Amino acid sequence: MVALAGLLLLAGSGPAAAATPGTPWTWGSNSFGELGDGTNANHFTPVQTTGFAAADAVELHGGREHVVALRTDGTVWTWGSSQFGQLGSGGTANRSTPGVVAGLAGVARVGSGHYHSMALLGDGTVRAWGMNGQGQLGDGTRTQRTRPVQVRNLTGVTQIAGARGHSLAVRSDGSVWAWGYNAFGELGDGTTTNRTTPVRATGLANIVQVAGGRDHSLALRADGTVWAFGDNTHGQLGDGTTTHRSRPVQVRNLTGATAIAAGAYHSTALLADGTVRSWGRNNLGQLGDGTLTRRTTPVQVRNLTGATAIGCGRDHGLAVLGDGTVRSWGANGFGQLGDGTTTNRTTPVTVSGLTGASAVTAGRAYTAALV
Repeated sequence: MVALAGLLLLAGSGPAAAATPGTPWTWGSNSFGELGDGTNANHFTPVQTTGFAAADAVELHGGREHVVALRTDGTVWTWGSSQFGQLGSGGTANRSTPGVVAGLAGVARVGSGHYHSMALLGDGTVRAWGMNGQGQLGDGTRTQRTRPVQVRNLTGVTQIAGARGHSLAVRSDGSVWAWGYNAFGELGDGTTTNRTTPVRATGLANIVQVAGGRDHSLALRADGTVWAFGDNTHGQLGDGTTTHRSRPVQVRNLTGATAIAAGAYHSTALLADGTVRSWGRNNLGQLGDGTLTRRTTPVQVRNLTGATAIGCGRDHGLAVLGDGTVRSWGANGFGQLGDGTTTNRTTPVTVSGLTGASAVTAGRAYTAALV
């Protein structure tokens, strides 16, 4: 959800955009085929997703139990759970190997929420499909869609992100637009009213990236500050409180950020110096600071330098280092940390046998990387 909003958020879930083209490798839970290796067996170390040639994928995003991938030819491929049509296959059958989303071409970016998927086309418009009970597809309805539909009244988009029940977009003017579930103010429009079409988040300008957690949102400004809104039960907004916010607030004590990612109830930022900060829920070590203590302002992930990309699962964190290796921390009950165990970790461990990675993303209990 970036996770998950619970991954890449999901999830989401953490962005894997603008990465060096590569092949997807995956590990962790595989009950729905979310590892894409043609099986439903969990894997505690990385396995290669089938059907991709070398340097064939340019972006990956993990939903709760599905993955969305953008190939170099501008087509979109999906695998894993399709309970709500989030694979875009026209049906609701799960798929353990990648399949193309029909009717999409010239795609520039992809995104995913808990149970929905997104694609940004080269013309700046957005398509979405999957679960739509809160209006997260942005087509003016609450009708589930097994094929892509256009998000209404939205053009000039440069970035997208999905969350559990809401979606986010950045337009070329640096404004943020959001739609879907809004009970905690995660749309940032000053209300708690659900929206089936996009509304503008208030008070945000010069935004270059967005990320969605379970019920909270993050926005990265060009000046390296991070802004947050929505659910703050565990301090995931990073403003030193646990007060929900329906308008964006600045994450405290954080500057020089270059990328953001959101888990279910925690948030992460990559700084220009290659270190990583995190805040929010920490019951499983997902903040990586060596404790299980909740944090309402950012803390540094321990023993981690030289990071070039980050990602979040529901309750775990990820970082790619400059040498192409991957570090992970937090929940590990299904092997989603990739270290060959199911032991939770409060500080980063090395993903076993993986080199040449350029980006990471994750879902509820699995991880995916471009290699």
